Amino acid sequence: MKNSLIYTIDSWYILIPAFLLFLIYMIVVAVIKQKYGFGQFVLLISFAVYFLCMIHLVFFPIEVNIGEYTNLTPWYKSINFIPVLTIDAATFILNIIMLVPLGMYLPLLSNKYQSIKKAASVGLYISLSFEVTQLLIRIILGNGRSTDINDLIANTLGAVLGFLIIREMSKISFVYHILQGLSLGKRMERS
Repeated sequence: MKNSLIYTIDSWYILIPAFLLFLIYMIVVAVIKQKYGFGQFVLLISFAVYFLCMIHLVFFPIEVNIGEYTNLTPWYKSINFIPVLTIDAATFILNIIMLVPLGMYLPLLSNKYQSIKKAASVGLYISLSFEVTQLLIRIILGNGRSTDINDLIANTLGAVLGFLIIREMSKISFVYHILQGLSLGKRMERS
C-alpha cells in the first residue's frame, strides 16, 4: 500500500495570523511612529482585508492529495491557453468584479498608479502571480484549481474598470476631498 497524505488547508490558519501581524505592524507605524493619519490607517487596513479576502477566494481551501489519492489528471491539462473562446461567462464576470476594488485602491496607495496603463499592469501582474501560484499548488500538492488565460484577461479588465471608476468619482468635488484625506500620496490626480 502506498503512503498517502490527504488533508485540507483552510484559509484562517494562514490569513488570520497574517492579518493580525499586519494589524500590529500598522498600529506600531501609525501610533508610535505617527506616520499615518486616521484616514490612511483606515485605507491600509481596508486594503489588507480586501487583499486577504481575495487570497481566500483564489486559493482556499487547498486540498492536499499526495500519494495514492492524488489527482490523476496531469497538471499541464489544467491549463487553459485558449482565450475568449473558452470563457465561462459567470466566472469571467466574477473575476472582473474581484479586481475592481484593486483598481480603485491603486491611485490612493501611491502616486505611481495614476494611469490606466499602470492599473492594467498591476492587475495583470497580480493575476499572473495568482495563476502561477495556483499552478504550483496543483503540481506540488496534487490538487488545486485550474490555470486560465481568461482569468488574466478578466482580472486585468477589473483593475482597469476600478481605476476608471475612482477617476470618475474623483471629479466630484466632495468625493475628491474625501479621497485626498485617505490617499497615501501627496495629491491624487484629478482628470
